[in-house]
Amino acid sequence: MTMKKYFVIVAMAFAAMPLMAQETYENAKIAAEDLNGTARYVGMGGAMEALGADISTISTNPAGIGLFRKSTVSTSFGLVSQQDAVEFSSGNKTNLSFDQIGFVYAARSGAKSFVNFGFNYHKSRNFDFILSAADRLDNASQNKLTYDKAYVSAIDIAQGYDGILYKQRDGEPIVKDGELNYVPDFDRPYVSCNQLDDIYARGLNYYDMWGYDPASSYTLDRAHKGYVGAYDFNISGNINDRVYLGMTIGLRDVNYRHYGEYVEQLSGPDGNYQLTVADERRIDGAGANITAGVIFRPVETSPFRMGLSVATPTWYDLKTSNYTEVFDNTGGKDSSGETYEFKLYTPWKFGLSLGHTVGNFLALGASYEYADYAHLDTRVKTGGYYDYWYDDYYEESESDVAMNDHTKQTLKGVSTLKLGLEYKPDPSIAVRFGYNYVSPMYKADGFKDGTIQSNGSYYSSATDFTNWKATNRITCGVGYSTGGFNFDVAYQYSATDGDFMPFMTYVDNEYSDNDNVCNAVKVSNKRHQLLFTVGYKF
Repeated sequence: MTMKKYFVIVAMAFAAMPLMAQETYENAKIAAEDLNGTARYVGMGGAMEALGADISTISTNPAGIGLFRKSTVSTSFGLVSQQDAVEFSSGNKTNLSFDQIGFVYAARSGAKSFVNFGFNYHKSRNFDFILSAADRLDNASQNKLTYDKAYVSAIDIAQGYDGILYKQRDGEPIVKDGELNYVPDFDRPYVSCNQLDDIYARGLNYYDMWGYDPASSYTLDRAHKGYVGAYDFNISGNINDRVYLGMTIGLRDVNYRHYGEYVEQLSGPDGNYQLTVADERRIDGAGANITAGVIFRPVETSPFRMGLSVATPTWYDLKTSNYTEVFDNTGGKDSSGETYEFKLYTPWKFGLSLGHTVGNFLALGASYEYADYAHLDTRVKTGGYYDYWYDDYYEESESDVAMNDHTKQTLKGVSTLKLGLEYKPDPSIAVRFGYNYVSPMYKADGFKDGTIQSNGSYYSSATDFTNWKATNRITCGVGYSTGGFNFDVAYQYSATDGDFMPFMTYVDNEYSDNDNVCNAVKVSNKRHQLLFTVGYKF
């Protein structure tokens, strides 16, 4: 049985499955957040959760909105530029960005107490990023990975029309008396195929089950675009100007796009040729979460204050679609595309913050946040039911156990440290500095496992992955206020290094000729942001 026949059968079986889920590395992009908001908040490294009185704390510690004594409205916009990037497709090194708009309505409820209401939009994730990588391949290749997966799972195995895996009876023909002569094999594990495996085996047919084409080198260029928009609605207040409480209901809007071209230089029976995988993907959807917080002053006569916050998971309902085309410079060409829906629940997030002011000229802030992304919950939709009593449809889902196990092996808990300072040499002028550190989300030995028995793998259209390391952000800014207006400018430099691999490594302990090993390539995401905020208090 050739590998081509095997993958056609398996792909047809997968296409009939109604359960949908996404893959760990794609989900991690949606779950991560940037440092963004007002220029004051960014200029202080985001360390304002205990200091409060900035609208950007609405989504990190909602109690910060309770420190407003006047109503306010503000908007923020600017430029984001990627350092050392080579522009590709629709991806640009520098992009305009609309980052924030919101208001707070402050209503006095007592001599020292307020009840405040707020709304704020901010761009919590900016996907604009160009990824480029290149390296040699010592007889490894993406299509050899397809061969290896088939080698592991397809020897002496076929799939019956009932979807059960079968194996041939020892010493007997596959077909006997006009019937399939197999016995069920429920114990032997098998690996999944994805869209690329199906294209390689079904359409291009470069090899049969016992052959593959090795590569000498590869290049990858991919342009990412889009954003996650955060819409936050807040109610907050204070008790005797000493205890501040707040709650925010947040809505999220996901708009993710990428287009990439992965090119291998291959050696085939008829000579050398070039193979290109052109992949286009989009993810759209919405989510919701709830965040609660408290800020209190332990000593009534001291401005020192502490803050605590907790955020529920963001419950995302998402749809992903892709179109992938594989072609070579000899005329071979095939394509595939899929669209499906899934759910994604991010982990709980916890925060602790400290803040202190000296007179009316110095403010110091420090914040710590923790979220365990190993518990990112990828979920498959299992259907739903209609409630005639309430005239509503309820959708049901369950965790994708196989993909979530992979997530636990790939991602880990993330700590975020924020430090900030604001100094006012004059009541109308403020100078700000900040530092923001985010520990790695990815384990060093994590990889995109294309063998998982999950629809997140079945419908995957890319084999590459990057294990990003820690993120370091350095910020500064200045502000000027006159009358009821404030004008603020901030600069942020963000740097993240990562290890890129074009596909997972396969090592055959029995037959070394089957080894398909590639090197990790160093990549980076270094960004410069210039942010402007205009606000008015009344």
